[in-house]
Amino acid sequence: MSTLTSFPIGDLPAMWLRDNCPCARCRDPRSGQKLFQISALPAGLRVGTADDTTVAGEPAVEVVWEPDGHRSAYPLAWLDAARPGRTGHGDRRTEAGKELWTARDVAGRLPEAGWEEYLAEPGVRARMLESVLGLGFMVLRDVPEREGQVLAVAETFGFVRETNYGKLFDVRVEPDPNNLAFTSAAITPHTDNPYRDPVPTLQLLHCLVNDADGGDSGLVDGFAAAALLRRENREAFEVLTRTPVPFVFRDAGTELRADRPLIDTDPLGRVREIRFNNRSIGTLRLPADELEAFYAAYRAFAELLLRPELQLNLRLVPGDCLIFDNTRLLHARTAFAQDGARHLQGCYADLDGLASALSVLRRADTLEPLAALFAGAVSAEYLGEPVTMAEHMLQAGARAEAAGAPPHLVAAALLHDVGHVEGDVVTGRELMAGDDNRHSHTGADLLGRWFGPEVTEPVRLHVAAKRYLCTVEPGTTTGCRRRRSTPWRCKGVR
Repeated sequence: MSTLTSFPIGDLPAMWLRDNCPCARCRDPRSGQKLFQISALPAGLRVGTADDTTVAGEPAVEVVWEPDGHRSAYPLAWLDAARPGRTGHGDRRTEAGKELWTARDVAGRLPEAGWEEYLAEPGVRARMLESVLGLGFMVLRDVPEREGQVLAVAETFGFVRETNYGKLFDVRVEPDPNNLAFTSAAITPHTDNPYRDPVPTLQLLHCLVNDADGGDSGLVDGFAAAALLRRENREAFEVLTRTPVPFVFRDAGTELRADRPLIDTDPLGRVREIRFNNRSIGTLRLPADELEAFYAAYRAFAELLLRPELQLNLRLVPGDCLIFDNTRLLHARTAFAQDGARHLQGCYADLDGLASALSVLRRADTLEPLAALFAGAVSAEYLGEPVTMAEHMLQAGARAEAAGAPPHLVAAALLHDVGHVEGDVVTGRELMAGDDNRHSHTGADLLGRWFGPEVTEPVRLHVAAKRYLCTVEPGTTTGCRRRRSTPWRCKGVR
């Protein structure tokens, strides 16, 4: 028998550890759901003894609990991955789980794929669904131009959300519209259905015809805009997070209302939802001083959302299907001439279904393509260095493991330069010439097929992190190729 200090559990809260007991008495073996209430655990719970064991052939710790004598076996790999405080709060719906962007950030790397490729290749589908979770949108090209096809797109990852507009709605000029969306007028950046609770979290728009002069689409990352408002005008940000706004919609057969703030945050203060639609805001009934503060903040945010650098402009052509996060991205439209045909069909779905589809795809996928990389292109020379790219990445992964990094950071270190590989070719000559080839973003987008942000975001940020270190900590740049004109050109940048 070993003492408690021999195992990595001595500093773990006893109630947390027992609550996560994986045994068949505590969890249903088929569903994994817990079979007990927290109130059923004994008072004064504590670890009695701990000893070596194995679970499915892997090393584990067996704990005997006092005062009830219950036995729990915890795989060491699980203990390492789940250790409290190591990875932080995992809610991917907040800004912490997103890549915030401006139009310049996504120029040249739109998350797009052809419809047939998306259907046929699970890896492509996973990468595109990850783009919706991370960037907030994706564009599918060459989707069959037939009515109702947008419903089939939604069903590739989830379930259609029916509203008062039906399962399917047409975005075109209507003779008697109940919404400005069904006119040819310009529509400023907004989110849809803010008067619903819960709001539809995904929107799909499939272009069938677009021969009109005008009618271009625009997207704004509302989380990035909110973060910018927080930096530039903290008081306005705080007002918009704590002021409930009445969003209202009425027509002959419908009356909907939801009272929610324009910027909604989670208990940790992180942005989790944007509701912004000037057409649907009802009359606020607040004290005069609170109304003054709200309208000043509302105007500041509205003006910020119209900054050209924040708006990504798109012209959808027949066959394009735009899928975006309606709780994060604001969409817009320029006015168009009524003598030109413009017809989009849309529907709503929800993020939880998409996230579920992505998780199932990742479970079924294998890492064989990544293994093949190390046997293929990356075993070639590495941009003139005395090591191959495979050796460079293996060294980085080994150093991370030796430093005691958690598994997700070891994986990120090992795979940080996969963005230099394109097919069977190692790219990166642009980087050697002093131009950013954005391999960090390319690699992170590729790895989204298999991994979540705990792996992809360190890969996406490794270039920026090294540039920062090379600039503010010159002592860390030993071994870097530095030039005065490009002080960030370091080995670690690659």
